[in-house]
Amino acid sequence: MNLYTLAAAAATEAPKNEFGFMEAMEQGGPVAWAILTVMVIMSVGSFYILFTKLFEQNKIMKQYKAVKGQFWRASSLKEGAAKLEKNSAWRQIADDAIEAQEKHSKMTDSLEAHDYMHGSLQRSEDSINSSLAGGLPFLASVGATAPFIGLLGTVIGIYRALINIGIAGNASIDKVAGPVGEALIMTAIGLLVAVPAVLAFNWLQSRNRRIAELLNSFSTDILAYISSDGAVKPAAAPAASKQSGAKPAAKNAGTTATTAGGVKAGSK
Repeated sequence: MNLYTLAAAAATEAPKNEFGFMEAMEQGGPVAWAILTVMVIMSVGSFYILFTKLFEQNKIMKQYKAVKGQFWRASSLKEGAAKLEKNSAWRQIADDAIEAQEKHSKMTDSLEAHDYMHGSLQRSEDSINSSLAGGLPFLASVGATAPFIGLLGTVIGIYRALINIGIAGNASIDKVAGPVGEALIMTAIGLLVAVPAVLAFNWLQSRNRRIAELLNSFSTDILAYISSDGAVKPAAAPAASKQSGAKPAAKNAGTTATTAGGVKAGSK
């Protein structure tokens, strides 16, 4: 019975764990809660920008298929622009090119007219690229500052812990390790906020560069089309239905030619 009594007494006298996230925030006070609120806002904003920009980029890339398959099949720029989706980046460049073409004929100097058309298309590209880059500076700022904001919370937490230890007059390892370990939680949170923001920034930037290349290529083709009066334009992507129908036609043509050749040979 004595053993059971001693075990029960030891269990009741075991020290409770007074360390954890909530305990660290309570000891940190308003400053710790303010820092945590800032980092939560940063994290939510980063993921919001990531998903919205990713959706916008995917939409532009999907619309590019219509440019390759439908736009260059049209007989004029106006007809090709009508086939593109409204309020799209490609439609904006096409409409700006049509407007520049209409003003092009009013200029007497051909060199100035060409520069004006080139500048109009370049302004259209710049506005689209600027729209795609919106929000990316926020990601860069979060990636650069979130670790330091977390470090600020850690420094404040360690400062409070050392002050409390100094007041208590007990500097044993168990009294130092717990509060200092709690303070490091803020640094970990800062890194968890910063790393996804940096990765999202680099990924979205690389996709924006690819879209900028496609936009530049499209505007250059339109400028060449206008300058050559429609003589220079890229080949449109062949339609799937025409490809599937072309093979049987080729086989039938070859069979007819062979048969015709056989008839001629037999007649001779």
